[in-house]
Amino acid sequence: MAPTSSKLLQEKNVWTIAVTGGPCAGKSTAMNFLKVFFGKLGYIVFTPQETATHLFAMGIEASHFNSDRAYLFNRNVLRNILANEQCALDLATTYKDQKVIIFCDRGAMDVAAYCSEEEWSNILKDLYLVEADLQSRYDHVVHLVTAAVGAEDMYTTANNTARSETAEQAKELDKKTMKAWEGHTAVSVIGNKGTTCIADKMNNMIQELCDRIGIPLEEQISSRSKKRKWMVESFDFEALQVYPEYEVEHFYLASTDPDIQMRVRRRSRNGHSLYWLTTRKYNRETNDSSEIRRLLRKEEYITLTSLKDPARASIFKRRRCFHHENLYFKLDMFSDPLQPQGNGNQFVFLETYTTVPKDTPHPDGAMPPFLKIQKEITDDPTFSMHTLSLHGTHDTGSTFANDSFPEQAAFDTVTHTANDTD
Repeated sequence: MAPTSSKLLQEKNVWTIAVTGGPCAGKSTAMNFLKVFFGKLGYIVFTPQETATHLFAMGIEASHFNSDRAYLFNRNVLRNILANEQCALDLATTYKDQKVIIFCDRGAMDVAAYCSEEEWSNILKDLYLVEADLQSRYDHVVHLVTAAVGAEDMYTTANNTARSETAEQAKELDKKTMKAWEGHTAVSVIGNKGTTCIADKMNNMIQELCDRIGIPLEEQISSRSKKRKWMVESFDFEALQVYPEYEVEHFYLASTDPDIQMRVRRRSRNGHSLYWLTTRKYNRETNDSSEIRRLLRKEEYITLTSLKDPARASIFKRRRCFHHENLYFKLDMFSDPLQPQGNGNQFVFLETYTTVPKDTPHPDGAMPPFLKIQKEITDDPTFSMHTLSLHGTHDTGSTFANDSFPEQAAFDTVTHTANDTD
């Protein structure tokens, strides 16, 4: 018997969100803005502060670092980040009847931007950590782009005595920080283009954040960010080599309720896997759906494999995640065994969240230059995973033939355990 919807459709009450970015990106302003804004909406708000700045305030001087000292410092920054976040999370779970948001001033993956790849790998080994687990601690990541990109006149280090980077160094650190978070399932990039002051940037951040994680807001704040999806005709494989690749498997669970869809996803890299269960419930009265995503333990995943929908096959992909301009893209290359539908075509799909409406061209330069788009397939039921996985005849008239619904409210229920990637 498939899991019951009453157990799966539990509303989330604690969110953990990493607020990151390059130097002079507005993170300190953002932390204050977020605390006041969501506090007024009735949320309990915790804001673990930036660990590196706190340690530098103790008298530690980066100018005194040699390679050994830099390594010890970065290792301890990571340990302190995890300890502070765990304290906030432990307390947050005691608020049973209230919504809690933990906004982290930089997250665990930020440390990787200040290390070489070898140093980062050694830190993870020293602390018995896995990169996939560190990313999965956060429901969402907000990357604020440094003022050195697009707001050069506003770039300064005067507001943070722990920072001394030039504008060029700030740009490089901004890129490294973006790269550190590539592969996370939900990243919003808040740039400076089109803003005239820091308040504009903060408003864009609030709008994007609430759109993406489905936090209900007052009526005057409307949903703008939507998922768009394209079929890719060709791409430069060499250009993709700098981005991490993940092996992804999706399969659907059998359900006796036509208005409830349950999908399991396994994502693997370097021998480590994470597992999610996504449950979507369709509301016939409003013609939209609500969605819950929950991180699974490996044991739960194994159990659910025995509950697969026999009418549908597993979908296998190779996924690359990357930033371009102010958008976060996912490129999915379908792999063997290929999906039942699609006439044996090895599809390549590109998707992102954007405020540019469906069927509207993005501005010049906004789309990745190393690929060629064949056509847009946003909301096309023929290319939904639910349709592509079906053995036999298409079911494009099904309630869930489309993978996304307008005005979709997503409530991500994430359970963190020590054995998520066993």
